[in-house]
Amino acid sequence: MNEYKGGITFQGNPLTLVGDLVQVGQNAPDVELTDNELKPFNLSSLRGKVCILSSVPSLDTPVCDTETRRFNQEIENLESDVHCLTVSMDLPFAQARWCGAADIKSVQTLSDYRAAAFGTAYGLLIKELHLLARAVMLVDREGAIRYVQLVKEMTQEPNYDEVMNEVKKLL
Repeated sequence: MNEYKGGITFQGNPLTLVGDLVQVGQNAPDVELTDNELKPFNLSSLRGKVCILSSVPSLDTPVCDTETRRFNQEIENLESDVHCLTVSMDLPFAQARWCGAADIKSVQTLSDYRAAAFGTAYGLLIKELHLLARAVMLVDREGAIRYVQLVKEMTQEPNYDEVMNEVKKLL
């Protein structure tokens, strides 16, 4: 498996990403994640919808909290065939608790805790921390990656305006 050192940083310190970062134009890897009820969830089940894939280190951190709340707000104003997923290594129980406390209704949280299949397939697994890098990807109705934003510094938020402008182009 490929490793890429220095692709992202945490407080300025370089980290190693495992796997190959997905590229625009390729098919979105179909991996199995775990939903908040411990049921398997396959990304391919979203075919026919535009999908925002938001990858975060942990919902229990301020930046991840802010990011997921922001996408929750943004998605409320979009067409019903747009689906937003936030993927982290958090346990499904923690994700469910966080969603309830944050009143998240438009974003679906999914966990990659079992096998880090999403992290490695999308090139977002942080070797040193066994967490996911902060990134946003857009998948079109046919299952192809149409946009990738890897946030270089883990403590920073993604460019929401850029993401939402790209989403609107897919509708």
